[in-house]
Amino acid sequence: MPGRPLLALLTMSILWGYGWTALKLGLIDAPPFTFTALRMSLSAVCLLLMLPLTGRPLWPRRVPELLGLAAVQTSLLFTFSTWAIHEGSAGRVAFIVYTMPFFTLLFAWPLLGERVRGLQWLAIALAAAGLISIIQPWHRYGSMESNLLALGAGITWAVGAILVKQLQAREPMDLLSMTAWQMVLGSIPLIAISWYLPEDPIVWSSRFITVLAFVSVVITAFGWMLWMYALDNLEAGTASLATLAAPPIAMISSAMIFDENPNAFEIGGMCLIGFALLVLSLHAIRAARLTTEMAGSTQQ
Repeated sequence: MPGRPLLALLTMSILWGYGWTALKLGLIDAPPFTFTALRMSLSAVCLLLMLPLTGRPLWPRRVPELLGLAAVQTSLLFTFSTWAIHEGSAGRVAFIVYTMPFFTLLFAWPLLGERVRGLQWLAIALAAAGLISIIQPWHRYGSMESNLLALGAGITWAVGAILVKQLQAREPMDLLSMTAWQMVLGSIPLIAISWYLPEDPIVWSSRFITVLAFVSVVITAFGWMLWMYALDNLEAGTASLATLAAPPIAMISSAMIFDENPNAFEIGGMCLIGFALLVLSLHAIRAARLTTEMAGSTQQ
């Protein structure tokens, strides 16, 4: 039945969208590097516990490859994104980070031999225009440091996606095991950095403990489980459409809680990026259907 996977997808989209605002709440009581180390360590433990509970082997395979993936997709990605939110607006950061698919397209061309075609060029152009409208380099609106960190997170996420594709092309690896161990290995440098840097101490308030548990266990660990369940039961293109909801939810929730109201240029840029993501998702669905139809006609 598609009902349950779609419900899982809807729940995941709401969680991931609100997660950006929840991060901002957590950063009220904790500095960014310490918060990132705590969040990813707790998420890693949760996913690690899920391996034996779901009948998967506990110990990792292909550790050297996982180390590279962990450095990019856990250590750098979550450091950049959390630091960006610490310095700026949660809604703006979410939209900039979600330019990841367009950087993935550009990187996949030289690294994977996947050429950019047709509507993908339109999506890239729309995303670029939206990114410029949000950052507004002509008068440095908002925190340029936050904008650059968010852009770095989007680029880093795209590099991580390329690494996953290359790793899976060499030999398929279970996604839960890959994610759990990349978080475990990627948390080690995060803990070391937070220990070394002279940051302010954490305020262990009830608010912080609640937000930390919610972000680590519910949004990161449980959200990832929902995503994998949806991917296993729905077409990838259909599943990718649900991620479109995350940035608008981040923008709305941050406006409600932190009064982070975007100006006209930012709203226009967010709409452009959202439309670009929609174009890219619809292109992926169409390509998947054509591939299925071609495979079916070949078998006949």
